[in-house]
Amino acid sequence: MKKFKQTEDLAFLNGSEELLDARMQRRSFLKFAGAGAAGMALVAAGCKKDNDNDNGIRLGEGDIGILNYAYALEQLEAAFYTQVAATPNTGLSSAEAALFVDIRDHEIAHREFFKAALKDKAIGALEVDFSSINFTSRDSILATAKAFEDLGVSAYNGAGRLIENAAYLLLAGKIVSVEARHAALIRDLISNGSFADSSVVDSNGLDLSRSPGQVLAIAKPYIKTEISLTGLPNY
Repeated sequence: MKKFKQTEDLAFLNGSEELLDARMQRRSFLKFAGAGAAGMALVAAGCKKDNDNDNGIRLGEGDIGILNYAYALEQLEAAFYTQVAATPNTGLSSAEAALFVDIRDHEIAHREFFKAALKDKAIGALEVDFSSINFTSRDSILATAKAFEDLGVSAYNGAGRLIENAAYLLLAGKIVSVEARHAALIRDLISNGSFADSSVVDSNGLDLSRSPGQVLAIAKPYIKTEISLTGLPNY
């Protein structure tokens, strides 16, 4: 697999500073995502596409597999928050609903970034299953959002050790920090002060991490599309 040269890495990382600034409007993010993703696509272009097999969608190998893994999770989250925003009478207050729209826009931006970066190496759109979620219930929405955000944070934490390219690792660090902000907000909406309790932060002050296999097993009830772990870095 082709690796970035140091100068290419630096150019990509400098571009991502502005790209992933949480203060940017979603429209601006998406405008620059294509340009920022071009650097990532240099690596993608050097890898053989082999995303499908008889056991379901194959994410790929090496860093491409990890990027597709992250793309799959962002698809799930974006679909969930899109449904929340589109459902009337959710029980959320107007202020809470506005926050969920912001989170939706973040997740859509993350999803589109990975899609643009991976280009023809990207997996297809996943079919989700939200039949167990009551989108008209505030409690159901918050509980699901908490589960998805905590899972997302642990997924990025766990994937860090599997990423070979430093540019990807920095990008993952920027995205997981946004996911952690989401998780903290959702937790405090449920129970004020629970944003960093012992269920997610250990005695060393470290957040939980999960392997791709653990994460996809937890997410499986919400994803109809079969996803294969074949070739994906794991531990």
